[in-house]
Amino acid sequence: MAKPADVSTKRLISLAPDNWVRWVTQIPDLVASEILNSEFQWISRESDVLIRVQNPQGEEFLVLNELQLRYTSKMPRRMRAYAGLAEEKYDLPTYPVLINILKSTNAEIPTTYTSNVAGLQVRQDYRVINLWEVDVNIAFQQPLPSLLPFVPILKGGEDESTIREALQILRANEQLNQLETVLAFFATFVLETALVQEIMRWDMAVLHESPWYQEILREGEARGETRGQRQGITFSIETSLEAKFGSDGLELMPQIVEISDLERLKLILRAIITANTVSELRQIL
Repeated sequence: MAKPADVSTKRLISLAPDNWVRWVTQIPDLVASEILNSEFQWISRESDVLIRVQNPQGEEFLVLNELQLRYTSKMPRRMRAYAGLAEEKYDLPTYPVLINILKSTNAEIPTTYTSNVAGLQVRQDYRVINLWEVDVNIAFQQPLPSLLPFVPILKGGEDESTIREALQILRANEQLNQLETVLAFFATFVLETALVQEIMRWDMAVLHESPWYQEILREGEARGETRGQRQGITFSIETSLEAKFGSDGLELMPQIVEISDLERLKLILRAIITANTVSELRQIL
């Protein structure tokens, strides 16, 4: 059984901060001098990880890392807000990076926020990294241990042998071995649950401890606060079905939207994580 662990974004990035900031910025020789407090009193949540860095010329700036389970249309405005708040708080220029974990749209994801009010213009550029477009070999070669738990969803990482290799590296390192719950969670998106269970050698119920599993549940609750709880959970079911099963999964939505029982909807949302096929979900319905 895997042990509960600190698998926060800050924990992941702190495993190799120098390699991380060089990768997200594509600026060689950067040095991460400090991971800062990224909580801003004016907004309701934390920016994921804010890192003070220094280049070879001795110039300092901030790298703002925002990891999102799925991209939403609110992110450009949020990136602008976070960058401005970080610069105000620490009096340093900011390099914002948006990292999207699961693909939720086929549309091109913008890399700029702009607005124009009565001729006054605002522009905020930021770098976008979509993990499904990142070559899995980067996680092993650079090395980037922060990416190892995401191996199954990286480009070329869905192969069983590659996932086993990532697991072996995690388990061989005392700093990394508690991150296997994250690896297992994303492995269920590309491998059958029974195979993931055999690879991990523990009860799949431990997946409920994964921060990304909890993020999916929180996503439904948050949307429920603004749209009605049933509608919020239904939306999370829809996006989770599409992420894991594609268009085949979305074929279940006409039946799901007819369900009014909140507990049953929550059960369906949880079942998506461990289901191997759409047919298994049909049995639950």
